Amino acid sequence: MVSEAPVLNVAAYKFVRLKDLQSMRDAIRRHCLALGVRGTVLLAPEGINLFLAGDDDAIDGALSFIRQFPGLDDLQGKFSRSAQVPFRRMLVRLKKEIIPFGVPDIRPDERTSPKLPPRELKRWLDEGRRVRLLDVRNEYEVQLGTFAGAEHLQLHHFRDFLQAAEKLPPEARDEPIVMFCTGGIRCEKAGPLLEKAGFRHVYQLEGGILKYFEECGGAHYQGSCFVFDGRVALDPALRPTGNLLCFACQAVLTAEDVTSGKFLFGQYCPKCYRDPQQVKESQFELHRRLIGEVAERQPGCTPYEHVRPIYVPRRFAGLPLLDFLCQRFPGVSRNQWEAAIEQGNLTHNKFGPTPFRVCTADEIIREGQGFLHRMPDTIEPAINPKIDLIYEDEWLLAVDKPAPLPVHPSGRYQRNTLTWLLGQVYEHEVLHLVHRVDANTTGVVLLTRRHRAAKLLAQQFARGTVEKIYYALLHGHPKWDRHEESSSIAASPTGEAGRRTDAEHGRLAVTKFEVVRRLPEGMTLVKVEPLTGRTNQIRVHAWKLGHPVSGDPLYLPAGRLGDRQTLDVADAPMCLHAHRLTINHPIDGNRLTLRSTPPTWLASILPHGA
Repeated sequence: MVSEAPVLNVAAYKFVRLKDLQSMRDAIRRHCLALGVRGTVLLAPEGINLFLAGDDDAIDGALSFIRQFPGLDDLQGKFSRSAQVPFRRMLVRLKKEIIPFGVPDIRPDERTSPKLPPRELKRWLDEGRRVRLLDVRNEYEVQLGTFAGAEHLQLHHFRDFLQAAEKLPPEARDEPIVMFCTGGIRCEKAGPLLEKAGFRHVYQLEGGILKYFEECGGAHYQGSCFVFDGRVALDPALRPTGNLLCFACQAVLTAEDVTSGKFLFGQYCPKCYRDPQQVKESQFELHRRLIGEVAERQPGCTPYEHVRPIYVPRRFAGLPLLDFLCQRFPGVSRNQWEAAIEQGNLTHNKFGPTPFRVCTADEIIREGQGFLHRMPDTIEPAINPKIDLIYEDEWLLAVDKPAPLPVHPSGRYQRNTLTWLLGQVYEHEVLHLVHRVDANTTGVVLLTRRHRAAKLLAQQFARGTVEKIYYALLHGHPKWDRHEESSSIAASPTGEAGRRTDAEHGRLAVTKFEVVRRLPEGMTLVKVEPLTGRTNQIRVHAWKLGHPVSGDPLYLPAGRLGDRQTLDVADAPMCLHAHRLTINHPIDGNRLTLRSTPPTWLASILPHGA
């Protein structure tokens, strides 16, 4: 051996038919652990591939044990030494192939290309014999070192070998080709594949680069050799070079790379480093574009089957099913419910004792019972898709919501809603709405990307430390310049509940109004600050004051109530805009102000700098 370093490393492989792999796995792992050996052993029906490290006696004991299995009695290894064990654990893994290739009719246990001993290759190169050296390793391995004058195929994965080899020049089919890799195992499959493709004189370097180093040193070789363990690379004397491997991009790193300010262990290196601000901006623009693309498709406008779960509250228990549906969903006519039942589109849900049993109109319902209402060929109303991403970090995201666009699924809208559309872009995250605006209101909507952020922001809203600034265009000219409305609002925004302002039937709500500009056409622009967050709070308070919001389809002038809540795309806009939202960032505590772009109706009348 060329060094007296205390740790002996061995690499070995053999293509041979193996059986009962699970028993082999357990026995080899148990024996190696008992000897104090660490490393990796791969077992597959086609053979074994191993990399082990330990003291001399331990490695000798491990190899002796493995050679007892049928077909492995002549297993040969390539040895080197190191000051430390380059493996953290002892792993024995079962694989489909010991070297992934994906070509089932290549069987190295039956036939391989002729093997060229390392000293014979050196002699050929010393003599200047005409030979085509072909490096079959991956690109990042080649960058660390290879034979002088060798060709490589710029492989990113060994499975790409055949496709890359087909790009070799036509004359290569009649020339001597000597293939090489780290330890020879990849050439066992690459050689027969080349021969099958019509290359006539194919050799493989016996034992690979490591065996060549062991017998011939660094003659005709430039650089070092990548190895698949903690040593990363070996020089021609089989000594670790001190290189590291980037976990992010698998690039081999020099000492200069590691001391660079663009290296962070386990995350990035100078070869894959990107400025954090550039990464953030790039991710922001990507999400902004994807949100726009998803929203423009208006997926709810393409017919689909919508399945709505329905559960029975206590107060409806004992009613016939049809009566329950009519009372629970007054917006759907009795005839529509009868048709749904007759067509079999109302079933018991799968959690019941008889899954998906079709319902009957007169069956008696019970508390907590569940049904599924299937609505084939569902088509939702069109929306304004011009959603704009205005802020994003790892905790929060904020959008400028257009109108009409419902924030969350309900009623006629499921897929054509803000949260459903955002969920298609942030598909691996659970987004939490921090606050809501109604479908007809434009402006800032804030969501969190982490549950912790949602919890902390909810506390800010509860304490009243969040500043919300809206602008509204009201009917009439108020007698006041500033007004604070403090009255209760019922939970239900429609029907008689919309008229309730007493504490018995609602919750206290406080809204500040400030006149910005009285317009000659009998309208007034006001700045609004809701100090609480009740459903339709600004709209109800403005309506109660006798100055409803312009374009509101529900709270109409002269104290009247409309019969719908969500505007159609072609309707004139409801002139209420969530202009600005200011919070303390839930993680760093810094004050953060999120601003939206004023819609057309507001931009034309909003004073400069407001």
